[in-house]
Amino acid sequence: MHSVSELRKFAAPEFVFGVGARGLAGRYARNLGVRHALLVTDPGVIQAGWTSQIEQSLREAGLAVTVFSALTPNPKDYEVAAGLDLYQASGCDGLVAIGGGSPMDCAKGIGILCTNGGHILDYEGVDTLVSPCPPLICLPTTAGTAADISQFTIITDTNRRLKIAIVSKALIPDTSLIDPETTLTMDRDLTAFTGLDALVHAMEALASNASSPITDLHALEAIRLNTSNLIPTLNQLDDLTGRTNLALASLQAGLAFSNASLGLVHAMSHALGGLHHLQHGLCNAILLPHVMEYNFDAAEEAYEKASQAMGLELGTPGPARRQALLRAVRQLRSAAGVTHGLGDLGIKAADIPRLAGLAMADICTVTNPRIPTLNDIEELYGKAL
Repeated sequence: MHSVSELRKFAAPEFVFGVGARGLAGRYARNLGVRHALLVTDPGVIQAGWTSQIEQSLREAGLAVTVFSALTPNPKDYEVAAGLDLYQASGCDGLVAIGGGSPMDCAKGIGILCTNGGHILDYEGVDTLVSPCPPLICLPTTAGTAADISQFTIITDTNRRLKIAIVSKALIPDTSLIDPETTLTMDRDLTAFTGLDALVHAMEALASNASSPITDLHALEAIRLNTSNLIPTLNQLDDLTGRTNLALASLQAGLAFSNASLGLVHAMSHALGGLHHLQHGLCNAILLPHVMEYNFDAAEEAYEKASQAMGLELGTPGPARRQALLRAVRQLRSAAGVTHGLGDLGIKAADIPRLAGLAMADICTVTNPRIPTLNDIEELYGKAL
């Protein structure tokens, strides 16, 4: 674990949390100097009715609005390029994103190209941006990705069929308006997968070799909120209290991982999502216990804290504690409806060598608490089949 005296930085956007936060979109955009906003969203969010509410708020504040919704899950490089074309052709000077991770990541990608030029894939890696991005306001409608407060954006490279990560403080939105009411339109599966994604964010941030006492506080509170609210909320999807607690868990997990980074679960999940276009939170949930077991000796103190946050009876130190935590994670995953392996999603043993190579090169592997070999990653994929 880290020493308290080690140098660490912490960055976060301004955020407004609570029911009704979405109604502040116009005011915040105007205060940031935006006069013509590109509203980035997707067809599902439009159908749910949230996009029209945000457009109305922006127009009531005196802003012109152009809507960009030509998005698919796991935003693609060519979708970012299309968004940039519309931004420039419409004379936009700011970005507002509403939805899950895809609209928010795409909006960040558009912002990168607005001021830095080139192609989005030119910026893969850490601190590759030269110029700051245009004003960006995010309104999450899921409780898991935390793209609304993080310095990450994840874009699919369609030629190489992989997800790339771009990490920069310049990608932290100016404002996040987190309104738990917008998560009420998620179905059970999406609620489960995004909730489990938030749990993985917290677990990986806690175990990360770049963690700090500040990120640990957020990660542990995210774990507590998530594990105590996910299943009750899945059993009562219209419970606004549960939805609010899951949104708060996502926020706390985002503050943790944006500053401590992630680990091997996300590296392996990025490879799966890029190659096979699988649901990110579902992949994370399948991989989590396998990677935790692999990491355990290198992150034992972190996992013991996670056990306490989950309210587990720790008992005598030893292997029993390890098994109690892994069992609790598997039980939570199963209760949420994730009872299958990667093989049920169409992954074959023949896919593993390429997947492992992609995961090994992913930036999230750098902060995994245990340094993996290519063979280690291949074995983990095999166990998750």
